[in-house]
Amino acid sequence: MNHLINRSGLFDDFFKDVAPGFYVKPLHGDPLPAQIKVDVKETPAAYTVLADLPGVPKEAIHVTVEGNVVTLRAEVKQEDRQADGEKVLRNERYFGALSRSFQMPVDIDDTASKAKFDNGVLQLTLPKKVAATGQRLNIE
Repeated sequence: MNHLINRSGLFDDFFKDVAPGFYVKPLHGDPLPAQIKVDVKETPAAYTVLADLPGVPKEAIHVTVEGNVVTLRAEVKQEDRQADGEKVLRNERYFGALSRSFQMPVDIDDTASKAKFDNGVLQLTLPKKVAATGQRLNIE
């Protein structure tokens, strides 16, 4: 039994396979999300999306809007750093990409959409595309 306790990462691998969706916990620092979590609110004119992206720099976030599909993508890089003169005993790094797409009930006006990133939270303002009104044709 003692040989199981000393195996590095045994429990981490078990929970990764058995319970997907849990976060990746680095040696130091904040845990990294396994999925981008979002809140979506609606007004008559627009949707507001709040997405949690802690520890991700603004430059590593990409948002695309195509019709009524919104895609969020973030490149995540996290490293432990040691000061000069320290002996590195263990160094853990996480590199990867998080991505999430979701479909809105109506098309989004991508030309008027806005994104703001502050303190680990991405806020999207997604105006609804005004439906083209039909035009009556005169018969000649």
